[in-house]
Amino acid sequence: MSHGPLVHERNGGLTVGVDLGGTKIAAGAVDPGGEVVARVRVPTPHDPDRIAGAIAEAVQRVREGRNDVRAVGVGAAGYVDADRSTVRFAPNLGWHDKEIRDIVQGATGLPVVVENDANAAAWGEFIHGAGAGHEDMLMVMAGTGLGGGIISRGRLFRGRFGMAGEIGHYRAVPDGRPCPCGQYGCMEQYASGAAHTRRAREMAAADPVRAAAVLALGDGTPAGLDGHHVTEAALTGDAFSLEVFTRSGRWLGQALADLASILDPSVLVIGGGLGDTGELIRRPAEVSYRRALGGGEHRVYAEVRTATVGSDAGLVGAAHLARLHELLVPPVAHV
Repeated sequence: MSHGPLVHERNGGLTVGVDLGGTKIAAGAVDPGGEVVARVRVPTPHDPDRIAGAIAEAVQRVREGRNDVRAVGVGAAGYVDADRSTVRFAPNLGWHDKEIRDIVQGATGLPVVVENDANAAAWGEFIHGAGAGHEDMLMVMAGTGLGGGIISRGRLFRGRFGMAGEIGHYRAVPDGRPCPCGQYGCMEQYASGAAHTRRAREMAAADPVRAAAVLALGDGTPAGLDGHHVTEAALTGDAFSLEVFTRSGRWLGQALADLASILDPSVLVIGGGLGDTGELIRRPAEVSYRRALGGGEHRVYAEVRTATVGSDAGLVGAAHLARLHELLVPPVAHV
């Protein structure tokens, strides 16, 4: 199954993708095949009013010595409007109704498209990674938060107002854990990478003897435990750490089942920090997904994969969205 003619457009030249986070701005010049041929990484300014200028500066630096850069795609953590120009709200960046497209276009002289960072990462995996061979893909980004991206019939689904795919903020547990979004019991509080780390600390505090091996990898205290410690210990077969992955996978699989019940994709992709752990999270998540999918015995189960483009997915996806934007080809399915 191909991705269709829109996806396989191979116009020449480079586009720049920008992956904007709360602590860093990563910009890269990307060729039509998805290869990053030059990159720049700079800290994100603490002053919200200086961030757009820093993005433009990073783009200009990555363009140095190149006259074939045609457009820019910016992936930003926040709510992006339907026109893919303004970031309506980005709490980690301190932005409210920030017109990023106009600012970066004015500074660089290049066409600019703005997209939610998880959408951009999902598009990168769809075009060049784990979504290969599928037209309908759902990606969950299990990192500090729980983001997502929806591909439907080969197009990025953004909803009527551009804000679809905020999968971390459906309420999985009524009156559950408080969430920074202002609600309680959001799935982000149970199935994200941050939830995975918190779970490990809570379990270690409850049973420090059983957690001795993984605690020794940190400072010996549950508070000093981090996600990479749990991964390192799990890879050696540590029973405690494997149990942490089992419990996290149970929640993540539940999220996949809930979303598959609504969206019915052919492939489910796990990205973010948890996705980087590979089979440690994929196996328990798939088991949980199959158990939790309503009417599962009468349905076709989606394939569960972990992301393959990895940390470059957002940058590569944003660059490809810019390529389509520059060609006036809309990668969007509106309802």
